[in-house]
Amino acid sequence: MKGQRLHPPELKIKLDSSLAIVNIVLLLIFFFLTTGSLIGAREFQVRLPETEDLPLDLLPKPLLIVSADGAMVLDGGPVVPGTLNARLIDNPVLHVLTDRDTRAFDLLDILAAERLVAVEIQLVTIHRTSEDAP
Repeated sequence: MKGQRLHPPELKIKLDSSLAIVNIVLLLIFFFLTTGSLIGAREFQVRLPETEDLPLDLLPKPLLIVSADGAMVLDGGPVVPGTLNARLIDNPVLHVLTDRDTRAFDLLDILAAERLVAVEIQLVTIHRTSEDAP
């Protein structure tokens, strides 16, 4: 038995699946890059709400009207900046109507400065029929 040689151990080949995963991920990235570039980015135009002389009794309450210069009126009475939160203590919903030329960032800044707590803000818009359109 001294002269007998041992067979060399069989080499087990381990399959590395990371290359297949990398290939699939790259294919997905290329797919989304090519399909994303085929769809052109369109410019969106947003038609902002218009303010007109409206009967305030037909609109939801409480209604905050924000003019283009940032002045605020709550249910027909002027609002001093910083006092809106105290006036809405019993109202969980605030309806906001603003001039169509007011930028969204300006409106958000005005409302953020009031530090409203637990108040849901809903924008009020005017629905125009085809006969009302300018």
